[in-house]
Amino acid sequence: MNALLVLSACAGFSGVALGAFGAHGLRKRLERAADGVRRGEWWQTGATYQLIHALAIGLAAAVGAQGAAGSWARCAAWSFAGGIVLFSGSLYVMAVSGWRKLGAITPLGGLAFLAGWVCLLLAGLEG
Repeated sequence: MNALLVLSACAGFSGVALGAFGAHGLRKRLERAADGVRRGEWWQTGATYQLIHALAIGLAAAVGAQGAAGSWARCAAWSFAGGIVLFSGSLYVMAVSGWRKLGAITPLGGLAFLAGWVCLLLAGLEG
């Protein structure tokens, strides 16, 4: 089993499902909130970044399967996964709850995404 490919597929599937939920199921609930438009934007941003990085995990899995650059590629994939949890996850929770203090976590997810891209760069330079 290729765990990173499975992770990519799960992140992609859940990203599509959460994006659809945000566009359809969550929209009516957020319309009642004073900051509902902003919270809907947070949700959409979380889903977009999740989907982009689900594909990036798949790319890293493919690069890692080629051999020499595997350790950097695995580092990239797990950094992307951490970014999804911290960045997208904090935005999802903020959108549903309105609790803005979680915004302090969001940049940590962004740093994890950036670290993943640096690791993928190093994988490309090494391989």
